[in-house]
Order: sequence, then C-alpha cells, then structure tokens
Amino acid sequence: MVESQEQLESLIEEWGFMPFFKNGIEGFSIEEQVAPDLLFGEHGEQGAWQWKGPIISHWQCAYGKFFCGKAGFVSLRWLPDFINWRRSLYPIDSMGADANHILDVLVEHESMLSKQLKVASGFTLSRKRTRFNPDDPASPIENRRNGTAFDSLIAALQMGTYVCIADFEYLLSKKGEPYGWGVARYCTPEAMYETDWAEAAGGRTPRQSFDLMAAHMVGLFPEAGKKKIERIIGT
Repeated sequence: MVESQEQLESLIEEWGFMPFFKNGIEGFSIEEQVAPDLLFGEHGEQGAWQWKGPIISHWQCAYGKFFCGKAGFVSLRWLPDFINWRRSLYPIDSMGADANHILDVLVEHESMLSKQLKVASGFTLSRKRTRFNPDDPASPIENRRNGTAFDSLIAALQMGTYVCIADFEYLLSKKGEPYGWGVARYCTPEAMYETDWAEAAGGRTPRQSFDLMAAHMVGLFPEAGKKKIERIIGT
C-alpha cells in the first residue's frame, strides 16, 4: 500500500502507466494502491490528489486525461511510445476546427489555465447550450461554444496526447493556505518536455509502440488479458 508521494512516484516509474481511478484492471490505479484516507487527504493532511502537481513538477512523468477520458500518469520512459500510438488513433486533422483552434491558442501561449484557454479560444464559461436572444426572447440563441463543449474537446486533445496538464493552481484562503480542487494549467508535451516525440520513439511504427506497451502491461497484470489492457492504454 502506497503511503507517501515518493512511493507513488516510484510505482509510476515502475509501471509506466498509472490511472488515478479504478478502470477494470484490478489494482491498476492510484485509487486502489493508496490508503482510502490518503486518497484525497483528510483533516487538512495532503493526499494523492494533492500530490499530482508536485509529482508533475519533478519532470519524470506526464499527467492528463489519458485513460478512457479519465486522469492518470505516464512515465517519460513510455511517453514517446504512448504519444506515437495515441496520435495515430486521434489524428489532429480529424478532430475538427474547434479542437484545432484550442490547440493553436495553447501552442501560441505555451501554457494557460483552463479558464484562460477557454475564453481565449472563444468559448463561454457558461455550460448552457443556449443564451438569451435580446431581439427575440422566445427564440434563444444556440451557444455552440459553451463550457461543456470546451471540456469535451480538451479531454479529447488529452486522449490524443496533444495536451497535458503542467500543474494545478489553487485558490488561497485569508490565511494564505491553498484550498479547493485546483485549476488545471494546460500545456503541450512539446513545450513542457522540449522533446521531438517522433524521434524519441526510435523509428517505431505506432503499432510497434502499442505492442511494446501492451507486452509490458501484460507482464505486470497477466490476469487482466490483452483486451482490457488495450482498452485502457490503447483507446
């Protein structure tokens, strides 16, 4: 059972892939490896949820919504192959104009808080799909670029490994203490790690990269079966 940030970092390095939440492969998550009272921190104590930012800051792994649209870590050792495979599944040209625009804005600024990126990309903070029409109150205007649409697009960009999370920034209490869940600061893997990922993949095809990752995971979780592993790391 993981009892400290250092132990969690070691496990991420050993396994290479670490979803935060349960995912169908028994034991393959921070949620299952960390004691329940350490998962989100209790009674003012730090827990795995608060360790995310410090772990990212050590530059040994990437963090984002990489696993079935849910968050987790990928070690730098495996990140080139992970990117090689995922970008073949999610070609940026097929992700639509809005997703490409979000990525272009992020590349221009290198890193941005979630709300900053949302507004700079032309999306509203409101999650409502319609907005008031002053010219015809009975006919609301479609709000296609609403907050929910942005959240879906930024999640897809993370699944495609075009975007990762560089840090979490917290609100401060009157005592100067951080509180709340933290606001994600987005970045691209290229800007954060200054790496040519195609070169780092060593000339392997996307399928070869996937086969390497799958073989590694089967070695760690032989009882899971290749189909479950492919669902978690491959899609």
